[in-house]
Amino acid sequence: MKKTVSLKENHLFRRAYNRGKSAADSRLVLYVRGNGQKGNRLGFTVSTKVGCAVVRNRVRRRLREIYRLHEGQVLGGRDVVVVARSRAASSGYHQLEKSFLRLADKLELLKKEGKA
Repeated sequence: MKKTVSLKENHLFRRAYNRGKSAADSRLVLYVRGNGQKGNRLGFTVSTKVGCAVVRNRVRRRLREIYRLHEGQVLGGRDVVVVARSRAASSGYHQLEKSFLRLADKLELLKKEGKA
């Protein structure tokens, strides 16, 4: 299992926002940018507009688990920033998972299954 490093510095988030590719739906926005390394770096942004601290942390935990379970399918060498929109607070786990996978597929972040 790979270990993904967390994005913590503001300039790395801003670089992903400004120079990365993005895809969005009603629950999430996904930003992806190459980082020139072998491994991925992952960052989350959950604004106070989403809810109180308990709600924000629940959304963050769900998103972290979704990424962890699908980490083997994600291509390496990318900075990935996941921004939760206010609708993410009222969404269930499976809805967030579908949103994440749909957006990741749209940005060509997921490995293609073996096609002959």
